[in-house]
Amino acid sequence: MTRPATHIRRLLGWGRILARHGALRLLEESPQTPAPVRRLCRIARFGTRQPAVPDYAGAFRAIGPAAIKLGQTLATRPDLVGEEAARNLLALQDKLPPVDFALIRREIETSFERPLESLFARFDEEPVGAASIAQVHQAWTADGRKVAVKVLRPGVREKLARDIETYEWAAAHLEALGGEAGRLRPRLVIANFKRWTAREVDLRREAASASELADAMHAFPRYRVPGIDWDRTNGRVMTLDWVDGVKISNLDAIDAAGHDRKEMASRLVLAFLTQAISGGYFHADMHQGNLFVEADGTITAIDFGIMGRIDRQARQWLAEILYGLTTGDYKRVAEIHFEAQYVPSYHSVDEFATALRAVGEPMRGRPVKDLSVGQMLDGLFAITRDFDMQTQPHLLLLQKTMVMVEGIAQQLDPDINMWETAAPFVRNWIRDELGPEAAIAERLQEDTATLLRVPALIRRIEERFPPKGGAPEAPPLPHVDLMWERKRRDDDPRGTSWTGLLLAAVLGGAAVLGLQAWGHHDGPPPESEWHRHP
Repeated sequence: MTRPATHIRRLLGWGRILARHGALRLLEESPQTPAPVRRLCRIARFGTRQPAVPDYAGAFRAIGPAAIKLGQTLATRPDLVGEEAARNLLALQDKLPPVDFALIRREIETSFERPLESLFARFDEEPVGAASIAQVHQAWTADGRKVAVKVLRPGVREKLARDIETYEWAAAHLEALGGEAGRLRPRLVIANFKRWTAREVDLRREAASASELADAMHAFPRYRVPGIDWDRTNGRVMTLDWVDGVKISNLDAIDAAGHDRKEMASRLVLAFLTQAISGGYFHADMHQGNLFVEADGTITAIDFGIMGRIDRQARQWLAEILYGLTTGDYKRVAEIHFEAQYVPSYHSVDEFATALRAVGEPMRGRPVKDLSVGQMLDGLFAITRDFDMQTQPHLLLLQKTMVMVEGIAQQLDPDINMWETAAPFVRNWIRDELGPEAAIAERLQEDTATLLRVPALIRRIEERFPPKGGAPEAPPLPHVDLMWERKRRDDDPRGTSWTGLLLAAVLGGAAVLGLQAWGHHDGPPPESEWHRHP
């Protein structure tokens, strides 16, 4: 158990780094910041020189791997960190200097308990990418296949665990202050963040995520997930097919290859919607560095450490919310928020619908190229406080990915509109999943499943109440109150009950019978004893 003094020392150290980048100014100036937090910020920045323009991304990068991942998560929370900080954190690139190859070799050989040469015919010592969690090398197998080998940085698991433990400690104390800090539920945010990072530092789970996504998207045209080399994959090393392509941000190379950027942008948006809305399982780290364009225009995704899941009910709510916002049906959007219990029931549905209209109508009146999912999310976050909406951590990854996808799509096609592209897909999905045919099919499926469970239910009933055997049925027996089950009478002032008297009588009679039996067994006392009694 880490001592509180250790947590405080870490927090102050991180606070000094944030102060040197001007990143504490936001907390000090916000009226929602609790007074104890504001005082700690003043202590942390004492004696530091702060830049005129805060560099939030630089501060999180300087703190370390856990902070980088946390900063990428906070980039989707303008309600928590403010719009200025959220925009700055969106540019947070997870790039660090590479680890010395001798350490990488040792990590591979230790995890496989085999020499590197027995695994790969050739291994490039210079990494093609180095991030806070792992770095990637190019290699070739004995059969000539070119592969990418992802290796965890030595000691990164332990460092992440230490830092996240302090995040949990700080979040618990922050939430205990109540008020706005309690509504934002920082403990739950950190708990979800902890689960995400746990998946990232287990490369076997990342490989499984890639395999699952590949199965889910196999029918989607010109979208690919690299295959996994399971023989060369474990918890610290992952090997997958090499991707020959250019980064999706390299617009010049895409244009030179003759690809249709408008079509590519639309395909990227629909790929995300297919994953999130249709499948409920999506690639949640779709930034520019994780998407490549191959020679035939196929979009290939890499880095599956962060994946998102949404259950069917939440997907239905999400689809109806998106469709309601695109069509202006704010009343239905408000009702969904109350059905999902995102808004407490003591608020008015109609008032919330009016607040949503204030967010949606200005966007509906703008030119297509000016409409933005990010702006919509900012507007929604702005009204959460007025309606006591608590943070929904299970939707954080979805919000983050929506903003990322929109940003990449707009770079490919500046005139693309996420609403216009998404509306037909969402409308068709709602028709298929929520229409009359879907309702009938779902009811038939549920009723059939219920009927199939009836035989097992009957068997369990028979086990509980077995049939009568060959013996005749026993006659009814009179009920007898057991003395230790009867309650003491309340009207007995001495605390004595008839049960107690009966018990005493029984015990007394038993004692007399016992003495008589003892006397009979031993015979009369000797004559010398008679004369001792008067």
